[in-house]
Amino acid sequence: MIEVLVTMFIMAMGLLGLSGLQARLHSSEVEAYQRTQALLLLNDLKGRIEANRLQLGLYADGAPLAAPVGTAMNCPVTSPSSTPVAKDISDWCNSLQGAAETKNAGANRLGAMIGSRGCVEDLGTGASGDRSVRITVAWQGLTPIAAPPEACGAGAYDGTAGSSCQGDRCRRAVSTVVRVARLAS
Repeated sequence: MIEVLVTMFIMAMGLLGLSGLQARLHSSEVEAYQRTQALLLLNDLKGRIEANRLQLGLYADGAPLAAPVGTAMNCPVTSPSSTPVAKDISDWCNSLQGAAETKNAGANRLGAMIGSRGCVEDLGTGASGDRSVRITVAWQGLTPIAAPPEACGAGAYDGTAGSSCQGDRCRRAVSTVVRVARLAS
């Protein structure tokens, strides 16, 4: 009888450990999915900027990107007469909000990341006349880590007082730099 109780106790501990492992795997899977979505959105705007490189300054200095765009923000509305830059920013903002996956005939956006925001930062003109911008996508992670150095979304992902997410520890961010060479002599 004691052997049966010991066996049941060992089995219960093993099943508890297995359920904890399953929860960690799910959390890791969600984090990986969000990072993948962020990289796709980052490369989307990078491609748009590279295709419209003569208007690089409008992406960094223009009114639509004077502040981050994305979740819980009103995306710029475009018309057929809007500039390509305005259309790119509007499309990117909608993508950050999850417009690619919706529920209830588009009423509820489900895609992208939790609390996603996008920023374009002007890095200025280099000595050779080339101009650079940094594109950053930030989002809410599930577990605390060290806060990323990128400024995009800083302070927007703090948890409630006393939570483990204080100090932007649940903020995630990926960024890339786009450089456009000055081709004129």
